[in-house]
Amino acid sequence: MRAVELRIPATPKAVPELRHRLRGYDYDVRLCATELLTNVIEHVGDGTPVCVSVVRAGGPGRTRIEVTDPDPRGTPAVLSAAETAEGGRGLVLVSALAHRWGVERGPGGKTVWCEVVREREPAGPGGRDGEDGRDGAVAGLGGVP
Repeated sequence: MRAVELRIPATPKAVPELRHRLRGYDYDVRLCATELLTNVIEHVGDGTPVCVSVVRAGGPGRTRIEVTDPDPRGTPAVLSAAETAEGGRGLVLVSALAHRWGVERGPGGKTVWCEVVREREPAGPGGRDGEDGRDGAVAGLGGVP
């Protein structure tokens, strides 16, 4: 499968369009990509320009998804959503489906990424057991001003 790189505005309309563009990928890859895009809409703003990249990553069955936005602020965090809440579970899903995930910051913004492996274990930020030294409780954009 060829790599995908899309430069699109983060809008609600872009979510099903992204899912359609990734139809050749596994369901988990499509779900993680659309959840990361939805996080930008919710926490950075509707219409924010983003770059979505999906590439095969070092090893059989491993796919890396990256969503880059121009806002370097905000610390992604996995949050508990109320049972009756209509949203707030995006990074919970990403964390459950991804082998590992994290955030990279640069002068022009940030990239939230995850790696999906066909045979996977739930991951905290940075790796299976929070390999980056965090306890696994940090990772979505909840509470970003």
